[in-house]
Amino acid sequence: MIKISFHAFVFILLTIISQVGGIAWLIALFFKRRALVFAATYTALSVTALWVAPMLGREPIPCISGEVLKMQSKMYCALNRQYVVPELYGVLTDFAATMESDYPDTETRVLDANFPYFTGFPLLPHLSHDDGRKVDLAFYYEGTDGYMPGVAKSPVGYFAFEQGPTDCAESTSTLRWDMAWLQGFWPDYRPEASRMKSALEWLGADDRVGKVFIEPHLKVRYEAKSPKIRFQGCRAARHDDHIHVQL
Repeated sequence: MIKISFHAFVFILLTIISQVGGIAWLIALFFKRRALVFAATYTALSVTALWVAPMLGREPIPCISGEVLKMQSKMYCALNRQYVVPELYGVLTDFAATMESDYPDTETRVLDANFPYFTGFPLLPHLSHDDGRKVDLAFYYEGTDGYMPGVAKSPVGYFAFEQGPTDCAESTSTLRWDMAWLQGFWPDYRPEASRMKSALEWLGADDRVGKVFIEPHLKVRYEAKSPKIRFQGCRAARHDDHIHVQL
């Protein structure tokens, strides 16, 4: 019974974090060299998704080959979290190309997007990334020598918060994690103002974009005027470490 419970737990966990991982684990259970079979099966299923998902209406964002648009961390690719619908993919490629044209050598980096299959399959811990129509973008950062292409304050792009005023009360019942204990570990980078301002202006003006979530104090800082750019609410995760974009 304990063994069955363990395998059920692993199956659920791998499915939640990668969508296809649970299937790979079930297949591996029929073999003695379980770890090797799991790794091979998981890799095969993930690679297959790169070809199958576009037939079903999802496009993979580049993990390695992208020049101006790329996933921030290969971890998202390893977990199959780099997929969006074709319309959103078009928005992202147009946006990244414009940013690179206006600011040469600019790289636009994507954080969590969606899984390759099935609308309605949750992408935890996000509340809404379940249909390929939402994506998170990393901030553009600068250091002492100016803008740093492809570099984020946090290795995964999340949890390096830009502090500012908020009306949200502290609560353990929401996804609005402060992670104060973690903030001192990040390098002393800051969002590059000109690129951040241009990014919000472009996203707010594009007719294909429905909403852009960012913290109110950053909307004020970067003079974002579009009504599409709004506060996500106090129950959702903080958005002063990334930009949420949806159709």
